[in-house]
Amino acid sequence: MINIQFEIDPNVDKPNTEISSELISRVISTEGVEAAEILVILTTDKILINLKKKFFNKEHLTDVIAFRMNEYEEEKVEGEIYISIPQVEKNAKEFDQSYPKELARIIIHGSLHLLNYNDDTPDSKIKMTEKENFYLNKTDWSNLL
Repeated sequence: MINIQFEIDPNVDKPNTEISSELISRVISTEGVEAAEILVILTTDKILINLKKKFFNKEHLTDVIAFRMNEYEEEKVEGEIYISIPQVEKNAKEFDQSYPKELARIIIHGSLHLLNYNDDTPDSKIKMTEKENFYLNKTDWSNLL
């Protein structure tokens, strides 16, 4: 069973959590995982800046941070995905994308990180972007908001 819960900062726009859950479940199950406990935290830039500094010793803004809470070798995925809603809005404008599509991409991106996909090298970034596009093309993200 894949269980997804949300914590949403009252200061950010609330997306459709049912569609968001379906998107995460599709990624997780298509990648071969049958059991997961995932918490998605939709929040502000400040929270992600603090997490980036505390856990990665970097001081720059990011749109998503995912933490796997158990070992990648374990069949059940336990993790948290933190998403900066203001950063997603900014990205949508910067990359000339609709906000729902950019949010869907970030949700997919965080889900892939929980599955041990990385984007820290040019090759791994290409592979991850291809996966993101694959799932975006298989999803109706237009009603995400």
